[in-house]
Amino acid sequence: MPAAEDSLPEGTDTIIAGAGVDAGDAAPATGDSASPRQDRAGATMRDTLFKNFDALRGQAGDHARDFAQTGKDHATATLDNVIGLIEDAASEIDARLGSQYGDYARRAAQGLGGFTDDVKGKDVDTLFDDARNLVKSSPAIAIGAAAVLGFVVARLARAGMPDASGPREDAPTA
Repeated sequence: MPAAEDSLPEGTDTIIAGAGVDAGDAAPATGDSASPRQDRAGATMRDTLFKNFDALRGQAGDHARDFAQTGKDHATATLDNVIGLIEDAASEIDARLGSQYGDYARRAAQGLGGFTDDVKGKDVDTLFDDARNLVKSSPAIAIGAAAVLGFVVARLARAGMPDASGPREDAPTA
């Protein structure tokens, strides 16, 4: 084994116990397994690693759950606003198109209100379980809903972007 030096290599702050052990010193010459001391040290490091991993995973799960709860609250508030808009528009629809069409709008608002109340009454974990069960029972509906949702999001994003075909800054104006 090499002699210990007083100075450490550049970038090294401390000496790690066991770091200077040769490969021949690390395991007994007659067996394939490490010494009991090294087994305990490896098990301790492994236990510490998994304990820290479990703690971080728990924290990430808590943060994701809080984020999903905030999203649920925002979504239900938005749905409540949409319901109010539909109900306000129903009277205007009555005046312009007739009460039959206004009743359609009111029924749509009531159905949306029932859905919103169901979502408000469930916790986030239950909503995730319901969504998972829906996907398992009818994947075609889930794929179709995802496609429609993607289309709507793309249209909303495109509507929010400036029009590329509009006048340019360097174009002469008449």
